[in-house]
Order: sequence, then C-alpha cells, then structure tokens
Amino acid sequence: MATSLTSFKKPFFIGIAGAGMSALAQYLHGIGMEVSGSDRFFLAGEENETRTKLEAEGIRCFPQNGEGISNSIDLVVASTAVEDSVPEMQKAKQLGIPVIRRSALLAMIVKSKKTIAIGGTSGKSTTAAMLFVILEKAGWQPSIITGAGLINLMREEKIGNAKVGSGEWLVIEADESDGSITQYHPAVGVLLNIDKDHQEIDALKNLFTQFKNNSEKFIVNRTHELAASLSQNEKNDFSTDTKIPAGLVAKDFKQLGFTIQFTIEDILFTVQTAGKHNMENALAAITAAHAIGVPLQQIAEGLKKYEGIYRRFQVYGEKNGVCLIDDYAHNPVKCAAVIKACYPLTEKIIAWFQPHGYKPTKFLREEFVQAFSDALRPNDEIWMSEIYYAGGTAVKDISAGDLVQDLLLAGKNAFFCSDRNQFSEMVHSHLQPGAVLLLMGARDPSLEAFAQQVWKTM
Repeated sequence: MATSLTSFKKPFFIGIAGAGMSALAQYLHGIGMEVSGSDRFFLAGEENETRTKLEAEGIRCFPQNGEGISNSIDLVVASTAVEDSVPEMQKAKQLGIPVIRRSALLAMIVKSKKTIAIGGTSGKSTTAAMLFVILEKAGWQPSIITGAGLINLMREEKIGNAKVGSGEWLVIEADESDGSITQYHPAVGVLLNIDKDHQEIDALKNLFTQFKNNSEKFIVNRTHELAASLSQNEKNDFSTDTKIPAGLVAKDFKQLGFTIQFTIEDILFTVQTAGKHNMENALAAITAAHAIGVPLQQIAEGLKKYEGIYRRFQVYGEKNGVCLIDDYAHNPVKCAAVIKACYPLTEKIIAWFQPHGYKPTKFLREEFVQAFSDALRPNDEIWMSEIYYAGGTAVKDISAGDLVQDLLLAGKNAFFCSDRNQFSEMVHSHLQPGAVLLLMGARDPSLEAFAQQVWKTM
C-alpha cells in the first residue's frame, strides 16, 4: 500500500477532471511522475477544456471505461464520488493495483512539504490563492494545491489550481465537507470560519478541533465567534474588529468599485476584489504569511498583484448598462456575502442562484431563506432555477421553487425559472442600466458556459 510519495511513480486518477483531482494530478506530474487519468466527462468526439489542458501538460487522459488501466499503473487515486462499480475500480481490483482516495494522497503531499492548510466553511480557495500570490511575489517560490484556478496561472493557459514551486512551502485548501481535513498535519493551520454547511455545527467543530490539534501553529479568525473558540494563542490570530484583540487587526475598510482597501499597523493594503468578507480572507492570508516571516510591507506589495480566482466574483463586464458577475457561492453565508459585496456597485441587484444537490438544499432550506431575506434590499431580486442533479440515487424531495415560495412569503422579489435556458429571456425586462446581474452556483461544470450564454444575450 502506498504510504509516501516515494511508493509509486505511475499514478492513475479516476475522476481527474474534478477541481481537487486535477490539482493533485498536475502536482504529481510537476514533481516528475508519469500521470494519467479518466473522467466521465471525457466523451469521444466532444471537446473538453480540462482534458485539453491536462494533455498539454503531458498527462494522458482516457474515457472512464477502464481502457486507461494497465499493469504499468502502480497506484489508482479515486475521487470521493467514484463508486466501486466504476470500470477502473473493478479493473484495478482485478490487477491488484492499490487504490486510495484523494484525501489520502493529499495527506502524503502535505507530509512532504512545509504546508499551510486553509480551513473553514467559506473562503478557502480565495485565501489560499491570495497567500500563494503573496509568497510568490516575495520570492519564496511556493507550491499550491487548491480547488479553483488562479487568474494569474490561467493566463498561462493552465487550469490554474496547482503549481509546483522550488521553495519549501506548500499552500493547500483543506476540505471539511468530506471530513478529510482531519488527515492533514500542516506546519500552519488557518481557520476562517465555522457555519452550517455540509454538516451540523457540532460535527464541524469536532472536525476543526482535530484540524487544530494536528497543526503545529494554528491561526483563527477572532471576528468569527465559533472560530475564535478554537484559538490556540490570541497573538497568532487576526481580527477585523478593533474591539476584538488579535495579533493582526485590520481596520478602515473601504470598497472603491471592484477594489478594497484597509490598513494594518498603519500600512495600506489594496486588493483587486470586492466585499468585506474578502478583507477577512486577505487578512487570513496576510497573517499566515507574516507568521512564517514575510514582512507586512512586502505582503502589501504582493497583494496588489492578486488578480482573483475562477468564478469568485468574476466580472464579465458591462453591457447595455448592466454589469454581469459570476460567482461560485453555494451556501447561505457565501451567497449573502457576495450579494452584499455588490451593494456599493448598484441600487439594484438581480441575483440568480442554482442550488446544487437535493440533500444539501433540503438540509439548508431555512438558512438559505434567512440569508437571502437578510441580504436582499427592497429593490433587489432573487431568481432560482431547478436544483443541479449530478446523477445517482438522490431523492428529489425538494425543489428550488420551494425556496422561492418561502422568499415570496417573506416579502422578497423572488422568481422561479425552472429551466435556466429560459432565464435570459425571462429576466430581460427586469434589467435596467446601472443594475448588477449576479450569477451564483457550484459543482455544475456547465455553469461557466451558462454565464457565457447569459453574457451573449444581455
């Protein structure tokens, strides 16, 4: 059984197109391994951007039918969504090839480097990306493994969610949704927040407590009450409230269009992003970088070079006086934060949301309704299309239309557009110069194409 990165040389990834899996595949390729993989989205005769970019890196890609597995493969890595009935899993078993899950491989990688792991129910990808840019601009030549493409890296025609640097530090996004965060033993652990998402609060606190215990140094957001309860040392931590003491405190927040500013110890920080929640993300990255020795002034210079990440407040532009923004927001806290980030931009926000998964939507129904009710101003609108179904045996016992009805009862301007292909036509008469059209959703790989289609028809 593989126990370290020296245990294998030719890994095969099942579900390689997924954000977490493609990042690991690129990382292993970057350290010299012969990597290959398959995915159910790799269909004959159909263009797939992820496949094209992986193959451009030298990673061989196959349909998910078993043909990519041979005796030369010495390890199979399966995403959490891959079931034992998948052809590659069956073939690996027949050939006696060891199989591990994504989290086990990431744990091996963490052991091989000095690692900063970013945890929390919101903001992990953004914080990891900001920290990577800070360290890279400071000349530390870091590595990164994360769930979203950095615009800085995507400009090089890469997926952008992984890079192998020659330095000793690695930045990772540590996921709590599948419990895998407890497998990592980082040099520095960062906890951004704890909000009900995939699990109840008590279960999440248990996971993050284990994450704390596994971290040599632990940094928390003292502005978030639940996160603050897990503080290892107040001097390690950060705060965005001057009444809450911490090692680093940010103040004087301003949003100037699509740029935010704030000060730490009288040093001005400017970041190309929007929303007070992103000041918290930036402050987390600043605190982590400062904890390992990067001076604050150098951090401030590095953050100016941050260009954002894929589908995190991604601004398409303005057409006919309407600004289109696409975002990965998918839980109540994230959706509310992104809507509020649009306040300084417009007097009217038209938000569209596609929930992902029937079980999580039902689990968070009350929280979604409360979050949207609190975030939407009297003139704002919320539109929803039907819940994204990824296949499998999910029980379809709730509809996005149910959330819309709840919001109507709460007095909000809520609209249900079951088929999102009809959204552009239905919303057209609601668009007016000066408005922001905000698209939100996750997990569905076709959301980028949907945003592009909305942009074309605006």
